[in-house]
Amino acid sequence: MIQSIIKTFILISFLMLSNCSAKGEGNIVIVTNLGDIELILYDNTPLHRDNFIKLAKEGFYDGTLFHRVIKDFMIQGGDPNSKNATPGSRLGSGSPGYTIPAEILPENFHKRGALAAARTENPEKASSGSQFYIVYGRIHTDEELDQSEFNYSYGIANQLFAEYFREEEIAMRNSGQPIVTDSIQARAQRRALQWLHENTYKMKEEHRQVYKTIGGTPHLDNSYTVFGEVVKGIEVVERIINMETDHTDRPNTNVIIKQVRVR
Repeated sequence: MIQSIIKTFILISFLMLSNCSAKGEGNIVIVTNLGDIELILYDNTPLHRDNFIKLAKEGFYDGTLFHRVIKDFMIQGGDPNSKNATPGSRLGSGSPGYTIPAEILPENFHKRGALAAARTENPEKASSGSQFYIVYGRIHTDEELDQSEFNYSYGIANQLFAEYFREEEIAMRNSGQPIVTDSIQARAQRRALQWLHENTYKMKEEHRQVYKTIGGTPHLDNSYTVFGEVVKGIEVVERIINMETDHTDRPNTNVIIKQVRVR
């Protein structure tokens, strides 16, 4: 038992040190009606860092809500339409009118307390100009993490299958052969399966250990930009995550972002 505690402590210390190079300007404090959440922004995601600081200094977030809360998952805020929103109104579509290019990096992952940018579905994975979420997540088993790795790789293989299908169809047409869909599909499938066999994604071992001991949401890795993390006030995130919500995942009692301060 003691050895296990020591190993966990060493792991956490190692991760804090290994992330130091990513941290930099912008101690952020999100002041809510349920308490303060202090975060640090990463230097290796400068577009997201600078945008968040800019909006905070402009008072963009002041008076907005944490409008989407999902237990064992995350809390989401940053929708300007949430200011003075009437009870029951659907939120989540507001923005400052622009998006931010993705800054998805393998070293920034969705551990508990991670700060990440929300986004709509788009091929470039560009982020919302203002909406963000803070991860709470849960602790995962090795089997669940193995499945998460496979699901990510399989998703890419499916995308490649569509590309390979088009390539095989064009090649068959250019060769003057009759278009045989079953043959095209079989060739594309073989190529996609070959890619999957050779390129199955493996998360870093230190990330896996965090997901097994501290928690998070590993299935979001490589799909959304993580640009900071909570350094104080995770208990406030926990307080929010356990609130009762309506059918749109909006808390029944407003969680108000009174101010976002830059220190």
